[in-house]
Amino acid sequence: MTQQTFLKLAYPALDDFRYGLSKLPVKCKNGMVIGGGEIFPEVNFTLPPMSITQETMPDVIKEYKEIIEGICKRAMELYVPGLVIEVELLPPMTFHPEWGIEVTKTVRDIMFEYEQQHGVKSVMRITPNDIREGRELQHMWHGAHWDNMMKTFEGCAKAGADLLAIESVGGKEIHDEAIMYCDLKKSLFALGFPGVKDMHKLWSAIVKIAEETGTIPSGDTACGFGNTAMVLADRGYVPQVFAAVVRVMTAVRSLTALEEGAIGPHKDCGYEGVFIKAITGTPIAMEGKSSACAHLSPLGNIAAAVADLWSNESVQNIKLLGGMAPTVSLEQLAYDCRLMNTAATKGKDTANLMRDLLADSDSFLDPQAYVLRPDVVLRISEAIVKEKG
Repeated sequence: MTQQTFLKLAYPALDDFRYGLSKLPVKCKNGMVIGGGEIFPEVNFTLPPMSITQETMPDVIKEYKEIIEGICKRAMELYVPGLVIEVELLPPMTFHPEWGIEVTKTVRDIMFEYEQQHGVKSVMRITPNDIREGRELQHMWHGAHWDNMMKTFEGCAKAGADLLAIESVGGKEIHDEAIMYCDLKKSLFALGFPGVKDMHKLWSAIVKIAEETGTIPSGDTACGFGNTAMVLADRGYVPQVFAAVVRVMTAVRSLTALEEGAIGPHKDCGYEGVFIKAITGTPIAMEGKSSACAHLSPLGNIAAAVADLWSNESVQNIKLLGGMAPTVSLEQLAYDCRLMNTAATKGKDTANLMRDLLADSDSFLDPQAYVLRPDVVLRISEAIVKEKG
């Protein structure tokens, strides 16, 4: 595929830049359209503390069955018009591709069952773990680690996954040190050189697999870069302004996936998705107050302002008073989306008012929120696309 270049904004004006609506909506095989006018919940979940070995895989599969059945049943009861299920595979499930493939098939089969029998329309995003770390790593682009990642992508795609995604780590070892010392120059280097170079290589491979398997190359995230800075700022270890600047810079790294052929929806835990949407017009997943189960942030409301999918980031399968945590997360997300979609049915002005209320409630309390204001996003994005080289 010819590499794309983005030289102008997809949204020249603020008026059409809002949640649930993207210039280039993604249509899935079952007819569900992401970014076509409605915002949908995206539920992410993980296992409770347990070992993942060949011997424990039956228990692992049992956990995933319980999780997805609980989510789908509650989605049916709440008349959710559509949802995305994301499975972020844990490292052992990528080191052993057959385990990740089995998890994918297990979850997807139950999703198919609820869609066929109960009309619960759903799409599955699979996110293999980027295992290219550690002393045993041979090379970022070849060797056992790379091969197992590619086998996992291909196998999960064939097992029923609709969207392919990853939280890639190229450049992270340099960026971690940049955060420790609040070194903006080193942060810029890590994101803009090794990070971007790795993204080109990785996403050209993922897009090729997507083309061969009839799946959708959705997007990456700079979670390990921007969110690391955000969490450390929340704990007072680095300045909030530093974390805000890092967040903006991560957009260039994540944009590389779109240049290589990804079409969205951009992955949830990358808050830089707002810049990706402004520049490319592709739909994005975002997370905010409903992801407090995974991490705290100063972005609880504003993150939803231009989102097309609304995510909980991740939650363990543990028992809460209301039920199992993933099912509870689905309910929280579903009601958030229902409110925003209802506002949108009242007309463009009401939808934009909802967007602005979400933005105004956070944006003046933290610089990390301020840079996510839709009007500020468009100004920053315009500066990004004007930059040469």
